[in-house]
Amino acid sequence: MSCYTSALELFSIGVGPSSSHTVGPMRAARDFALQLEAAGLLPGTAAVRVHLYGSLGATGIGHGTPAAILAGLAGASPETVDPSLPALLAAHIAAEGTLEVLGRHPVALSPSDIVLEPRTVLPRHSNAMRMTAVTAGGKVLAEETFYSIGGGFVETESSLAATAGMDVTPAAPAKVLPYPYQYSSELLAICAAEKLSISDVAWANECALRQADEVREGLDAIWRTMQECVDAGLKTGGILPGVLHARRRAAAIADRLEQDAAVRETSLEWLQAFAIAVNEENAAGGRVVTAPTNGAAGIIPAVMHYFFRFIPQEEQRKADNMRRYLLVAAAIGSLYKGNASISGAEAGCQGEVGSACSMAAGALCEVLGGTPEQVENAAEIAMEHNLGLTCDPVAGLVQLPCIERNAIAAGKAVASARMALYGDGQHLVSLDTVIETMRQTGRDMSSKYKETSEGGLAVNVIEC
Repeated sequence: MSCYTSALELFSIGVGPSSSHTVGPMRAARDFALQLEAAGLLPGTAAVRVHLYGSLGATGIGHGTPAAILAGLAGASPETVDPSLPALLAAHIAAEGTLEVLGRHPVALSPSDIVLEPRTVLPRHSNAMRMTAVTAGGKVLAEETFYSIGGGFVETESSLAATAGMDVTPAAPAKVLPYPYQYSSELLAICAAEKLSISDVAWANECALRQADEVREGLDAIWRTMQECVDAGLKTGGILPGVLHARRRAAAIADRLEQDAAVRETSLEWLQAFAIAVNEENAAGGRVVTAPTNGAAGIIPAVMHYFFRFIPQEEQRKADNMRRYLLVAAAIGSLYKGNASISGAEAGCQGEVGSACSMAAGALCEVLGGTPEQVENAAEIAMEHNLGLTCDPVAGLVQLPCIERNAIAAGKAVASARMALYGDGQHLVSLDTVIETMRQTGRDMSSKYKETSEGGLAVNVIEC
């Protein structure tokens, strides 16, 4: 059994502001439209209805969920969609009451056909949506329930039925990984037995899933997008969308750092600026990389930018270091996704910012020369000090406290990596233990603190 998730899937290119509330719903809606087409039901579809449950119903408006669903139904993918399209489609259906499914078949669809049901939580996950296609006479042609389980990953009621052994078409057999692991203890045992680094293990697993050139190109594309996102955020001022009218700060911070010789090469301030830049781009609906979610998208690129800017290294080694960094982060992120959760609606912000902080800490530790044991220690330290972190977005927007939270967690990641490097890898609390603790904490956490904006800062901060 293995929990390994490919780096090219765990890190996916999409648009803000949320992987679970924007990217996942867009993918789900596109899948639903393609299912209608594949089944020959699209010509008979006269209208589409959507119900958003639980966290999607509670904070979907602030997270752009309805507009993302419209873009998905129109055939757009998060990886390639024009970031302006969702808002344009939302304005169109408000004015016209129609949408062209897959860009070619018009159906009746108005804002009232996207129903928010925050008090209804389906058993599988708080991020649930049901899409229904009906004829002109109101007959149901097709219906599917989707679950956006975090990081842009989507499950369906049909896929869950398959795992329960019900009568559905079986999926293609999974490819065999050379180094499967479910827990960090197993990952460390593989490293010890095979004399491999954690990035070596991840690379071998990636190359079992895809050709080596495809893996390299995919990692390079992820890093390019991370760089572009940081660059855009450091150059863009103004006000973020939404009722908070929050000011963008990354550009002003960068300007001040560049102008003041006394702090120009102060690493902590730049680390924070990098993270804030990404999360402001995300909050504005720009293109980002889920790492492992959009709400935590700033931490992993910020720490890698810090590594390249402030840690001396040979120029010809930079590409290799970048790929190793992403591979280690994915290897650690797989443990969280497979054994706990990377969804704020399921585990609170410890599942998003905490996981990203842990991934960045472990990845930085390896590229700084850490052993597998030190990498595991760094990842554990980082999560240990994010346990219990709530997800309480003010006004349902991925802005406060989300943006600053990424900046602080990036600092925690660097501190955790350096602390682990001063040790020998031996420590009392294992990464497996802290992941299980995070899972239990998320399970016990009140729903008020799991991306519903019903508790914490979300109810104690005046929105306007």
